[in-house]
Amino acid sequence: MSKHHHHHHRDVISPAYTGRLSIDPFPALRLPDEETDPEAAYRFIHDELMLDGSSRLNLATFVTTWMDPEADKLMAETFDKNMIDKDEYPATAAIESRCVSMVADLFHAPDLSTTDPSSATGVSTIGSSEAVMLGGLALKWLWRAKREAAGKDTARPNLVLGSNVQVVWEKFCRYFDVEPKYLPMEKGRYVITPEQVREAVDENTIGAVVIVGTTYTGELEPVAAIADALDELAASGGPDVPIHVDAASGGFVVPFLQPELLWDFRVPRVASINVSGHKYGLTYPGIGFVVWRDREHLPEGLVFRVNYLGGDMPTFTLNFSRPGNQVVGQYYNFLRLGRAGYRSIMETLRDTAVRVGRRIAEIDGFTLITDGTDIPVVAFELVGDPGFTVFDVSHELRARGWQVPAYTMPADAEDVAVLRIVVREGFSADLGSLVAEAIEEVCAELREKGGGRSTEQHFAH
Repeated sequence: MSKHHHHHHRDVISPAYTGRLSIDPFPALRLPDEETDPEAAYRFIHDELMLDGSSRLNLATFVTTWMDPEADKLMAETFDKNMIDKDEYPATAAIESRCVSMVADLFHAPDLSTTDPSSATGVSTIGSSEAVMLGGLALKWLWRAKREAAGKDTARPNLVLGSNVQVVWEKFCRYFDVEPKYLPMEKGRYVITPEQVREAVDENTIGAVVIVGTTYTGELEPVAAIADALDELAASGGPDVPIHVDAASGGFVVPFLQPELLWDFRVPRVASINVSGHKYGLTYPGIGFVVWRDREHLPEGLVFRVNYLGGDMPTFTLNFSRPGNQVVGQYYNFLRLGRAGYRSIMETLRDTAVRVGRRIAEIDGFTLITDGTDIPVVAFELVGDPGFTVFDVSHELRARGWQVPAYTMPADAEDVAVLRIVVREGFSADLGSLVAEAIEEVCAELREKGGGRSTEQHFAH
């Protein structure tokens, strides 16, 4: 047997790491001097990643952590395709366009059925963050064009939004020079109200952001009621302000659980909507969509035409190159599940969330803020004086492998601290019982020992 051949088949008795890896660790911050055997490099990185914890026990994230093995396979096969290179990869481009149409149709974009389905105005993005930037830019440009046409000043655009928005909206305002007008929350109310929006908008307002599935509690803000208030305002000669719906978390849930609820393009004032495919679209991270009511709502000046990839291609994204496999994963879900599949999954997730919520509500000291019926998210607070905080509960749960985040509520409700559980695909009824049991046990232990490590810090402030 040649020495070379022998090297590649590890003997039963050799240690897991042989050669220099066993004694001489990789340098952390500069390239190593020598090359490494592929298997050893794989094992080294694989072992380090074990410290991340299990993504399936991460109840903090909305982002999908499980897909069908068939989806895994398809996505692995399409890593090398560049989404933006539509001339070179026409099949991937066609799949993206179909996905955008399916999303626009799900949100009742007008006139899709009567015309060519590629008439949907929208684009797939890296996630809702990029989608939000694009939606915000379109609002800003439309407002500016309207002001210029009327011979008015365009120096101070503002955006009306709740203090409960996801941080990307703060980024949008800072990066693109728009003044944010935050509407405060209050104890017991974690969504914005039509009255707040109506009072805040003025002639410099580019739009109002309304959230369907808030990050903090998973609640749905009242899109139709806010639109009514803005309709009255416009009809009485006030500013005519469009709505952008941030449906990052709720866009793939509400159409299946509450098909009658008016929050999408059936509300005429809604100009654009973003949604995350990697949340309840059930696809691995890196995919979102933004869709506009029609072509008029996407200013032509924001669209670039490039021919250096082979054909004349319109492009409207902040990002250029990215793997086509995320769109492929999303398309797989759309075809594999269809409306019936999504409905059945969302009903199951809702039922699991509601059941977990009920169990938690029975634990001494906990009150539910959201019970899992709107989107499968349960948010709950500790009331009274149990002698420990939600931060203690979160800390103790983490020691048992569960990631359940504790955080304080947004502006003007900061004294309220909550725990939140997001129920995702792959989170079974069984895991639901286990996490509820874990919370019960942790609370019992904290009661016995009279609080936890964070109690001193939090009460010291």
